[in-house]
Amino acid sequence: MRKSRFLSLVCAAALAVTATACSSSDESASGAAGGEGFPVTIEHALGTTTIEAPPERVATVGWANHEVPLALGVVPVGMAKATWGDDNGDGILPWVDDKLTELGGDKPELYDETDAIDYEAVGNSAPDVILAAYSGLTQEQYDKLTKIAPVVAYPKVPWGTTWQDMVTLDSKAIGREDDGRKLVDDLTGQVDAAVAKHPDLKNTKTMFAFLDPTDTSKIGFYNTNDPRAAFLRDAGLPVPSAVEKNSADTAEFYTEVSAEKADQFNDVGLIVTYGDENTLSRLQADPLLGKIPAVKAGHVAILQQDTPLAASSNPTPLSIPWGVGKYVDILGAAITP
Repeated sequence: MRKSRFLSLVCAAALAVTATACSSSDESASGAAGGEGFPVTIEHALGTTTIEAPPERVATVGWANHEVPLALGVVPVGMAKATWGDDNGDGILPWVDDKLTELGGDKPELYDETDAIDYEAVGNSAPDVILAAYSGLTQEQYDKLTKIAPVVAYPKVPWGTTWQDMVTLDSKAIGREDDGRKLVDDLTGQVDAAVAKHPDLKNTKTMFAFLDPTDTSKIGFYNTNDPRAAFLRDAGLPVPSAVEKNSADTAEFYTEVSAEKADQFNDVGLIVTYGDENTLSRLQADPLLGKIPAVKAGHVAILQQDTPLAASSNPTPLSIPWGVGKYVDILGAAITP
């Protein structure tokens, strides 16, 4: 997997054949309960997409776009296979599996995007719409997919769609825009409630980092173009100066700097990163990274590598109810004396 893709899905950061719509009821088989509001036109970074009628067969590519229709009671005919954070190797994250069980019916076909989009599998699913509001589609990939069905791409930055924008765009595409707004409000309330249990977080500048234990010469961090860092900002956690500056200076979702410039992170009060039980001690022992005040103080929230909870730090419509409380508790515990 390419580094940029890995970083985006290391949630890190991730398509399938079926001839029948997967649903538990007539309503869940259709993207909209009736034809009102169509045609729908959506502008995004790769063009303008018009969906003429309520889609009955919804396919998704990219990361977690399938969670929007699922959260609204619509089972996709196909979706991207989970390649990171999968707890049992079935290609479906636990909160998605829970929702599929709740809705019933056949599970969607899984598209394998490990190396590239499987256009043939997507085409064999015969979708009426392809949701990709959170993805890294290139123009070429988008153009190929549009030959299969209308495609909803990301609004601005590849792999830079917030969970709120993902819900807004994908729900509009299936004729559930009002339901999408209600979903955003409900999930925002759940996030606010989780953070309210740890009031000190609201005074702690927090950085979501990617620290490679095999190469401590660099410090990588997600800027607010990325959903992980945007989630922390939107939840009311202050943005460190280095993250704020780099977010304004780039259209990328990730920034990497030399460890020799570690002093630019002196105002960081909490670092969130993926790792294991040895991560903090390795960071503190490093001659450069160990000088960062948050590292020196032990204010590092470790998300166990490649676990569902680590994947849930990249917030999505179904992972928020499943794990936001656990996630925020880990952040709060990291700054608790």
